[in-house]
Amino acid sequence: MSRLFRDIAGGPLCADGSVVCIGAFDGLHLGHQALVRHAVARAHVLGVEAAALSFEPLPREFFAAASPPPRLGPVRAKFEGLRGLGADVVGLLRFDARMAAMSPEAFVDAVLVQRLRAREVWVGPGFRFGHRRSGDLATLQARGREAGFIAGEIEPLVVDGERVSSTHIRTALVAGDFEHAARLLGRPYAVSGRVVRGQQLGRTLGYPTANLRFGGKVPALRGIYATRVHGIGSGADGSRPWPSVSSFGTRPTVGGVEPLLEAHLFDFDGDLYGRRIEVEFVARLRDEEKFDDLPSLVRQMDLDAAHARALLAAAPSSHHETPQQDYA
Repeated sequence: MSRLFRDIAGGPLCADGSVVCIGAFDGLHLGHQALVRHAVARAHVLGVEAAALSFEPLPREFFAAASPPPRLGPVRAKFEGLRGLGADVVGLLRFDARMAAMSPEAFVDAVLVQRLRAREVWVGPGFRFGHRRSGDLATLQARGREAGFIAGEIEPLVVDGERVSSTHIRTALVAGDFEHAARLLGRPYAVSGRVVRGQQLGRTLGYPTANLRFGGKVPALRGIYATRVHGIGSGADGSRPWPSVSSFGTRPTVGGVEPLLEAHLFDFDGDLYGRRIEVEFVARLRDEEKFDDLPSLVRQMDLDAAHARALLAAAPSSHHETPQQDYA
């Protein structure tokens, strides 16, 4: 069971030392996975714990608090994903004004040396840290020579001639290119979580939905999509995904504010409240828009449902076992 810590201050967490990897880890794409797996493998060789270190909020969210950039996944997704990749200790350090003002050397001493007793530290290409992003790999290596750890950088991961990055994945998702996003992620893009109660307006309109919150973050997607819902238990083996049409946004027609993922499962009759499900995105149908009245909204929903059914019938189904983006 992975241990989670949030604070810089405190006693040692890894008595026998650790191998540390550091990154944003938004979405845990193939590049992130390569970094974490490398650190885990090195930890096994040395017989110490593997520690994955990140920040919450992400620095770019802290510095753009009035208009935060979109995320591929929120906090719980990151922790669950890092744990699934084998990290024994996960640090999601609180990024605040104090952290932003901390020098690279002070960060290394407080976290890598005192808390994690690092034996090795691994980062991705172009890694920067500390006040005004003044620290880099050379900073880590110089301090490591004094403190007794080594630091290294893994090679960038390239897929289809493109370096894997969260930015490229977000761009693909916004463009509706889910196949390209899946190649960079190493899995179909999906969000998962526990179904919560909404306004139940969809039920009165003939389109009951399973609703998932986005954890207070700004989603990379907004619009109407053809989707498949996993975790319902359909099919002989209980693993077949359920075809659906989903809205991801703030529901402007009814005055919504919080981003919400609403999935309407075709021909489904059951109670999903409290159930953990996963919504896989297959195709983009249209932008979210505000309608003049509910009848106009329902007419468009009818068109969306028919369009989604046709697309899903023609698209091959992907089977993946582990929810990757958990927003409960």
